Amino acid sequence: MSVSLDLSQVPFTRYGSYLAFSYLQKEHSRDVLYLRSVHGPALGGRPLQELFKVELTEDGEPIPYKIIATPYLLTLEAESGRVEIVFASPSSIRLRTKAVSVSFEMEMVGEYDYLFPCSDTQWQVVVNTVCETKLIFSVLKGQLHINAPWHEEHCQLILLTLQPEDQGGLGEFQLDEFVIDPEQSQTHLAFEECIQHTKLEFEKWTASLPKAEFLPGPVRELGSYVLWSCFVKPSGVLSQDTLYASKNGMLGLWSWDHCFFTRAFYKSFPHLAWEQFLVPFKFQSRSGALPDFVNDRYVSWSFCKPPVHGWVLKFLAQDRNFLDREKIKEIYEPLSLWTNWWFAYRNYLHDGLPFYNHGNDSGWDNSTLFINPPPIQSPDLASFLVLQTEFLAFAAQELGLQSESAEWLEKSTLLRSQLITHFWKNDHFVAFDRYQHPVETKSLQLFLPLILGKRLPSSIVFRMVESLLKEEGFVTQCGLATESINSPHYRSRGYWRGPIWPAPTLILYDAIKACGWEREAAEIKEKFYKLIFTSGFAENYDAMTGEGYHDFHFSWTASVFFSLLEENDPSNRAATPT
Repeated sequence: MSVSLDLSQVPFTRYGSYLAFSYLQKEHSRDVLYLRSVHGPALGGRPLQELFKVELTEDGEPIPYKIIATPYLLTLEAESGRVEIVFASPSSIRLRTKAVSVSFEMEMVGEYDYLFPCSDTQWQVVVNTVCETKLIFSVLKGQLHINAPWHEEHCQLILLTLQPEDQGGLGEFQLDEFVIDPEQSQTHLAFEECIQHTKLEFEKWTASLPKAEFLPGPVRELGSYVLWSCFVKPSGVLSQDTLYASKNGMLGLWSWDHCFFTRAFYKSFPHLAWEQFLVPFKFQSRSGALPDFVNDRYVSWSFCKPPVHGWVLKFLAQDRNFLDREKIKEIYEPLSLWTNWWFAYRNYLHDGLPFYNHGNDSGWDNSTLFINPPPIQSPDLASFLVLQTEFLAFAAQELGLQSESAEWLEKSTLLRSQLITHFWKNDHFVAFDRYQHPVETKSLQLFLPLILGKRLPSSIVFRMVESLLKEEGFVTQCGLATESINSPHYRSRGYWRGPIWPAPTLILYDAIKACGWEREAAEIKEKFYKLIFTSGFAENYDAMTGEGYHDFHFSWTASVFFSLLEENDPSNRAATPT
């Protein structure tokens, strides 16, 4: 039995598509199904980008219906009939109606939104306000009724009603999405063939991911769907299939998310995993900076993300079948540029210890480390750079660059020494602001230096692990709180000031396990599994109750889930996605 989708949390979409159906709650109105675009907006934020309100109608009036959704079929079931919807391809949607009509209404028609007839059976809608895209509605069987009065340079209303051929009969329609020109040649498969084709593609994807027989219910299948459906095809500035953070609102790939994506399915889909790792490097500046995030329309430079790349590459280097010499050669120069950028452009005190300009740069947006005005000199940044320079020393050695390898190793060793001398005060790590005032908070972020494991003195490791696991209010019944529950700054819905997040869970799980606390690490992993089972693939979770918050179609969370499952399924085989 296939997993059921709750469209109020998880959209109905598919691998590669820029279209998604979501059931949205609107202020002062009833919940309604919308067809949305996930083409990148030319700005940040979390836009929903509703293209059309979708309703079932009889005699021109809306009728109630229930939603039944699986990864490959969306059914809108009314008493008198139904509409079935399937993605025949990433850019093509097929609809089959029985005894009822389905309407698509653009609620907010902008100044240059309009539609026009391409033929007697095709109408094209040009969307210019919500985002920039085009859609063609085609009649395969039935009737298409248009209500779109023209006014000077746009339509005053855009309402398309797809109606069966006769009362009580069937209708079939197709919706094709494109940005510039539609595909010229299209073969229309039978509707059932479209369902079967998409179903088999999803099942093939799912079968290749790590197994989870020990978890009850369809948790693994939902996680698989989240990953599969968050991909978009090449478009605009994206030259390869790209895994978005979500198709709810976070429309893009952030320049540390992709490291977790690569780790999640490097064995299942090695080529695709490496492509994800390289995405931000394709937009790297001449100075070496990586963008904060990218999507098909926009490359954001307002912030950056932490240099976790060496951390994940050191993990991947354990599997030389994956991280072979060819990949090491491909990444060596871009990673060197990215690493040196921190020392050239963020080394404000010229002491070799770079700063974050903003909480967003660290990935921990509103962490209490940034309770003082930025920039902030933080031990987690130095720790990530210790691992990154260490990896570059290894990579240079592999490539026969002996002098460069020695230079990177010297830099790594010096940075590790500075980390301890500068940031370790009494029995804990602290951060510093621009004026070297100490920033001492109860943020989990200050425990990230544990990624260095046995590179740190054993006394520091022991003190940090003891403090983290037993004393400071970070470990709850649900997992690792990002701000101690004993902190005056703790908030249950505080984003990075309390809720449990997947990325630090995986980072610190690895670290605690590597430091020798395997039982405690296993307990953290089990708590994370329980969160997924009870609250889905949320962006983050309440540290005390486990309730999921914000976005429930979050590929970062699914990636961490499958990264942890990989340990339980080490025989996972390589495969090629459709």
